[in-house]
Amino acid sequence: MGQINREVKSTGVMRLSRGRMFHKRGLWLIEKWKKQNEKKPEDKRPKKPTRMVTKEVKGDKNGKTRSVRVTKFPRFYPTEDKPRKLRTNKKAFSQHKHSLRPSITPGTVLILVAGRHAGKRVVFLKQLASGLLLVSGPFKLNGCPLRRINQIYVIATSTKVDVSSVNVPENINDSFFNRVRAAKKQVKSAEAGAEIFQQKKEQYSVTQERKDAQVNVDKQLLAALKASADRKLLVPYLKSKFSLSNKQYPHQMKF
Repeated sequence: MGQINREVKSTGVMRLSRGRMFHKRGLWLIEKWKKQNEKKPEDKRPKKPTRMVTKEVKGDKNGKTRSVRVTKFPRFYPTEDKPRKLRTNKKAFSQHKHSLRPSITPGTVLILVAGRHAGKRVVFLKQLASGLLLVSGPFKLNGCPLRRINQIYVIATSTKVDVSSVNVPENINDSFFNRVRAAKKQVKSAEAGAEIFQQKKEQYSVTQERKDAQVNVDKQLLAALKASADRKLLVPYLKSKFSLSNKQYPHQMKF
């Protein structure tokens, strides 16, 4: 079984290679025996859930049991294995280029013509990433808080307020105005009719973060109005509401 390996004429090269001697000496049998007697580690992977479930069937002639799939096959299948993506040149609104009217600059007094604060005069602070305008009354003067509004719903006036000293916090962005709505409960059909009359409409309440931001911005805005040379005219102007009487046409007016 064993055989001695000899050097070839004192050259340092052995007559048989390591692999050849491994087989001649029978070492492969030892390795094979080790592998056969080695304890295999336990398979700790979670077992896959069964696809079929056995259910009892009523009736003596129905075989008493049926194998039913846990998840049913879909009724309809797509016509394409991989639906191809259609090319389009349209972009999402967030990717649009939002240009601002030349008449609207930071500090411009705007007249709102739509929404719950229509007719009020507000101060423009900055344009947000979505293209909407960030405006404020201030709230102390006319009750208009920090709001976003599209520029098509405002009339830009020639009246300006120096807002260079007003520092709008960085956290006041589009996501700052998103409302967090409570998740709706899923009600069973039997209980749905009874719960219609029990459900109360949730009233919206302003978060403390928005209240603090409003106080911070309004404090700076009021200080800017107080420092203005026309403060005696600006404050009553912002407090008053815009309105039109007979034979007054907005397109013929200079604001």
